[in-house]
Amino acid sequence: MSTLALPTARYHPVSRLLHWSVVALILLEYPLAWLMTDRRGAPETALSAWHIGVGTAVLSLIVLRLLWRLLKTPPPHPPMPAWQARAAQATHGLLYAGFLSLPVLGWLAASARDWPVHWVGVVQLPALFPANASWAGLLGELHQVLALGLLGLIGLHVAAALYHAFILRDGSLRRMW
Repeated sequence: MSTLALPTARYHPVSRLLHWSVVALILLEYPLAWLMTDRRGAPETALSAWHIGVGTAVLSLIVLRLLWRLLKTPPPHPPMPAWQARAAQATHGLLYAGFLSLPVLGWLAASARDWPVHWVGVVQLPALFPANASWAGLLGELHQVLALGLLGLIGLHVAAALYHAFILRDGSLRRMW
């Protein structure tokens, strides 16, 4: 079923700005994560600081996005089967949960490593956890596992958006574009 010619209700410009700002930061964040340690696993200080700063920016934008969502409800979905609507709702909920918990878990891991955490590289934030080498490893591993899981969820979200845009042609992607 193609509804390409039908008008599609769009997200508010603030919603779109917050969404695409998070996308841009995530496109920066994952490569920083992969490059921030040297071949021996030691942190590259400048890249680690950038990774932490971008992570705090993502956390800030997601909190703003959730607050904005409370004020401004999204436009209705184009017609779709109930299972797709439930899958979209679940995926969005998991994305929000991941984008909230991943930076907090990274903050905990950095605190346990006794690394400074600066909000967007400017304001030093308090440690959320006392410096503790044994906990640092566990929290860092959890952060990495959650990051990989979130990357898979992002891939699913992108695949679904492309499926709706180019196969179903139902205007779903145009709502956020």
